[in-house]
Amino acid sequence: MITYFLFIVGFIILIKGADFLVNGASAIAKRLKVSDLVIGLTIVAFGTSAPELVVNLFSSTRGYTDLAIGNVLGSNIANILLILGIAAIIFPLNVKRNTVWREIPLCLLAAIILGLMVNDFFVGDTGSRALDRIDGIILLIFFAFFLFYISQNAKHERKYEQKINSKQPDKKVITLKSAILFVVIGLLGVNLGAKWVVDGAVELASALGTSQALIGLTVVAVGTSLPELATSAMAAFKKNADIAVGNVVGSNIFNIFLILGVSASIRPLPFSSEMNVDLGVVILASFLLFLSMFTGRKRNLLERWEGIIFVTIYITYLGFLVLRG
Repeated sequence: MITYFLFIVGFIILIKGADFLVNGASAIAKRLKVSDLVIGLTIVAFGTSAPELVVNLFSSTRGYTDLAIGNVLGSNIANILLILGIAAIIFPLNVKRNTVWREIPLCLLAAIILGLMVNDFFVGDTGSRALDRIDGIILLIFFAFFLFYISQNAKHERKYEQKINSKQPDKKVITLKSAILFVVIGLLGVNLGAKWVVDGAVELASALGTSQALIGLTVVAVGTSLPELATSAMAAFKKNADIAVGNVVGSNIFNIFLILGVSASIRPLPFSSEMNVDLGVVILASFLLFLSMFTGRKRNLLERWEGIIFVTIYITYLGFLVLRG
């Protein structure tokens, strides 16, 4: 009974934590003279990916390999189709040109690299499907390059801002210390709220006797994506598309390069051929996000009707999982 009570309270903490997180992240960006996108791709993305990291570390050390990979695949699908879909329905998301041609393609590339690795195209032809320790190290190297790219991008933005605007930060913007405190409180809130929601959902799903892979792709994946959902939805409500998009794209890159990289380094993760369908949906979702930047009335805009299509595809995918599971 207490688990189900915390399930409800968790949603409330989740929403309030997201509000603190968006406000704090935006204030940090203004104080450091970098874009909201950079903060969304780093601080916010890493913070909201914390549930996936914790779940995967636990799953890897305990040998729940289906849950570990299913969690990441399911989270990445939910991040694009469900979370960005809902965010676009709340308010159309205007995506920066650099994001369209750099970060979103990198998100797609990460999914393709994962597909090659788990099907043994990268390291030998052993006839098995697995993400082994060598693959994990390679993923972590890719993650290091991603962090280097973001740091260089932030450095360039700071120089650019200093050239065009020598004014002090707007006095209405909260202090850096307060902004950091907001982010910490927000991250604690979204992660604690997500944990309570996931605990309740997993207990309910387990009582129904569903498979480990199905739980990972649905209940745990959606549950660990709740911080991203709350944060991106709140950012869209506040008309801050950079944090909404940066949070999702950054989280997807973190999930594959960092979380699966760490998980596979701890223990090789066997990959069932059945999950290639789910991996294909990850690649398709990433490609649809890129394609949506060139459709509709305006370029680089994820419109409401596109958000509705994303959510519809996600609901259809969930239906397929239930039938398969």
